Amino acid sequence: MAAGLLSELCLSVNQELEKQYSPSRWSHRMAADDVIKAHVKALKEGTQRARSLAQTLIDVPYGEGDGEKLDVYIPRTSSLDVNLVIYIHGGYWQFLSKEESGFMAVPLVDKDVVVVAVGYDIAPKGNMDLMVSQVRRSVVSVIQQYSHISGLYLCGHSAGAHLAAMVLSTDWSQYSSTPNIKGAFLVSGIYDLLPILSTYVNEPLKMTEEVAVRNSPSRLVPQLKQSSSSCQIVVAVAQNDSPEFRKQSEEYYKTLEEAGLNVTMEDVANTDHFNIIEQLVDGDYHLTKLLLKMMGKS
Repeated sequence: MAAGLLSELCLSVNQELEKQYSPSRWSHRMAADDVIKAHVKALKEGTQRARSLAQTLIDVPYGEGDGEKLDVYIPRTSSLDVNLVIYIHGGYWQFLSKEESGFMAVPLVDKDVVVVAVGYDIAPKGNMDLMVSQVRRSVVSVIQQYSHISGLYLCGHSAGAHLAAMVLSTDWSQYSSTPNIKGAFLVSGIYDLLPILSTYVNEPLKMTEEVAVRNSPSRLVPQLKQSSSSCQIVVAVAQNDSPEFRKQSEEYYKTLEEAGLNVTMEDVANTDHFNIIEQLVDGDYHLTKLLLKMMGKS
């Protein structure tokens, strides 16, 4: 009987974790399936707009792999002194691509900001170690190709915020260059991978506990402090993110703050896990204005 109770308890804990890590079930705007469809549509439309406004370089390789490519959105400016934002897309490491990840260039190219959307091998083709290695190498490639930029910034959403945090926590001595990342926007991210091991999210990823631990930014703060001590970090979370997602952001923010890093927390009102990033297509959106202010372009 005790074994039966334990198995029921484990099942209910797991069901709750599945719910907590299903962002679409927490949106107040529409049903779960609809919010995902609307999200993809918004990102695609924003990216199409960006491609019509900017000069673009599509599928620029940063490595040997098929998935190791960048899309670059260049402002129509003759100035060499430009800021550059690298955007790392979300999609739970298994969905979305760089093809619908240029949307934030819409308000930024007007302000002479270059936007680079990073492609990486999502699961099941890519595993967590590979994806982390790819985004790190993409950043090195960008600074080598655009050595004249005046400021390098990162922005990542959801799984992309996790990958951006892993970039900030890189031991650059193992790479050919050391990026000077001035600012990072980590939007509705996951910083401790252990809670998702038993959920549907891990099915295509097949992470072991060891893989999850070494790829959890929450455990790599000493390395972040060493590599990115001067970086201005914004940890942003949606008002209608799930309690577990909100906890991930709050705890990571507190850990960074306690380590003495330059970090602020943005709890973005009237947003959910999806429109918190979709609205970066708008120059008047709170996070867009914050990013421009960070670059000295407000």
